Amino acid sequence: MVPRRPDENVTRFADPHPLRLRNFRLLFIGRTLSTLSEALVPAALSIAVVLATGSAAAMGITLACATIPRVALMPLGGVLADRFQARRMAMGADLMRVATQTFVGVELLSASPVLWHICVAQTLYGVASAFSMPALSPLVVGTVPESSRQRANAVMGFTKGAAWVLGPALAGTLIYLVGSGGVFVLDGMAFAVSAGLLAMTTVRHLPSAPQTLRADLAQGWREVITRPWLWGSLIAHSIWNFAAGILMTLGPVIAIVHLGGEATWLLVLQAGGIGLLIGALLSGRQRLRRPVMWANLGGATYAIPLLLFAIHAPVFLIIIGYGIAQAGLGFLNPIWSTAVQQQVPADRLARVDSYDWLFSLAAQPLGYVVAPLLAAWWNPSVPLTGAAVLVAVACVFASMIPSVRALTSRAPSKESSPIPNTVSNG
Repeated sequence: MVPRRPDENVTRFADPHPLRLRNFRLLFIGRTLSTLSEALVPAALSIAVVLATGSAAAMGITLACATIPRVALMPLGGVLADRFQARRMAMGADLMRVATQTFVGVELLSASPVLWHICVAQTLYGVASAFSMPALSPLVVGTVPESSRQRANAVMGFTKGAAWVLGPALAGTLIYLVGSGGVFVLDGMAFAVSAGLLAMTTVRHLPSAPQTLRADLAQGWREVITRPWLWGSLIAHSIWNFAAGILMTLGPVIAIVHLGGEATWLLVLQAGGIGLLIGALLSGRQRLRRPVMWANLGGATYAIPLLLFAIHAPVFLIIIGYGIAQAGLGFLNPIWSTAVQQQVPADRLARVDSYDWLFSLAAQPLGYVVAPLLAAWWNPSVPLTGAAVLVAVACVFASMIPSVRALTSRAPSKESSPIPNTVSNG
């Protein structure tokens, strides 16, 4: 048998799987429950509010109440996760969501639920999410040795994709079985279990030097703007999310009106979910020599379904194209997270992650707003085609930035244990 020559772009992993590590295993189970609980909220809340009030406007208001504080407070969440223990921040966020979701559940179980009560609870839910999301990367770094982090991020990415694929269907099933109020009570219980698992997890923490809130925010921002590979990629990722907002707004209309109805759109979404899972699985199987370059090129595949929808391509092509695009996203996310964890100091990681989330979360709603306006002025093909060009150019350009191409996978340091004996949760 002729020995195979190793690929110059890829090296294989030889380290143990991160799920063999007790602390990461606890973190993984807890975050899986938390992510699944998060995935239930939009569908369950939409159905519950419409059933309770009969108003689409009320549904929009309640969803906005959760989204606005999440975006506005994300940088503050990053500061607090760096300044204090990310484990404590995530536990506190889970416990706050136990209270908010249980309250909403009890409210919906009452004879006459009050909309503003639900809105206040969802506002607090959004605050909790702003404090939880930037804490994830420090939690991975604090429980997994460097040599296993890409696989850990891939596992997390896979479960996140699975949760968001299964979440809406699970929400619908649970509403049928236990009612909308029961769904939120169960949601609160899942967050409680997640908090309990975090309490059992030992996480290494490197606190940041004490300084003012303004200085903390500025220091996190400097970590972003002094790295061209980082801010250049963030711009590309923001454009990707903007394009996703356009497709998520116009895609269902085109599918339902021109391509066979609701079933077509559901098949597209299912293909995307499968693609997302495949991409996450692939990202954990090998270490790329130029990880951020390949991750950004994976993001460029989102231009495929945008163009296919723009020209009203045959349904099977759209399904395949969207599956490929979501596989690119599933591949991008773990690779990107690993690169950021390798390159950014651990005591500033949550702040950098918070700016990453902020760019992404702010860009997609902009696509929701712009898409119907441009479609009304011209036709839906114009914003879809424009978004395809934007996302392809942005992601390819980001992959060509010299510092992106120069950024290679660092050889993993030989750590005897992911948690040194001198470190405790406090």
